Amino acid sequence: MTANMKLTAVVVAASAIVVTMLLIVMRPSNPSGQVAEQASSAPVPAEILVRPNSHKLTAGPDDRVTVVEFLDLECEACRAAYPAVEKLRQEYSGRVTFVMRYFPIPSHRNADLAARSVEAAGRQGKLEEMYRKMYETQAQWGDQQVDHRPTFVGFARELGLDVAAFEAELDSPATAERVQADFQDGLGIGVQGTPTFYVNGIQLPRMPTYEALRTAIELELAASR
Repeated sequence: MTANMKLTAVVVAASAIVVTMLLIVMRPSNPSGQVAEQASSAPVPAEILVRPNSHKLTAGPDDRVTVVEFLDLECEACRAAYPAVEKLRQEYSGRVTFVMRYFPIPSHRNADLAARSVEAAGRQGKLEEMYRKMYETQAQWGDQQVDHRPTFVGFARELGLDVAAFEAELDSPATAERVQADFQDGLGIGVQGTPTFYVNGIQLPRMPTYEALRTAIELELAASR
């Protein structure tokens, strides 16, 4: 290799390093950057995001600010987001509506069964208790190619449910249809994975941080005043 060729190679390599460093520096890394990224998307109509039978874990006044999460109870990323959602629910109690929508990923062996278990528990007034139980115990049953129906029936027993009634609801076509209705709504609006969050109809970037969710909520609260 000639001296000129060596010099050219050095210059090219140095230029590549400079460009890479500039891209890293310019990349948005804060919650407000994440919120701005999603702001160009058209909002999803409220009547699609929140159906009359959708589960409101927390209700705010007139649903002026609504956070909707499409979730898979077997999804590890959903489990990772769960503490942030719970913290936000407490922080905005009485001011913001939080809605849970089922989106069981077909490749997850027990995701649909877990969703139907939460729905069946809800028929006895224990939906939120079963929802919490699923996330708190996910490490015991998630990501396995084993049918965990006995595990979920055990949860129903621990929660003091009528187990026979729980199992009847678990196997009811109406329960399966209820879960699938959420799933189909998700597909219809372009949900591609979980967790997927919407704040007043605007989809946030996948797997937003607590800070990004909080920023989006604060913007909508300010706008609704």
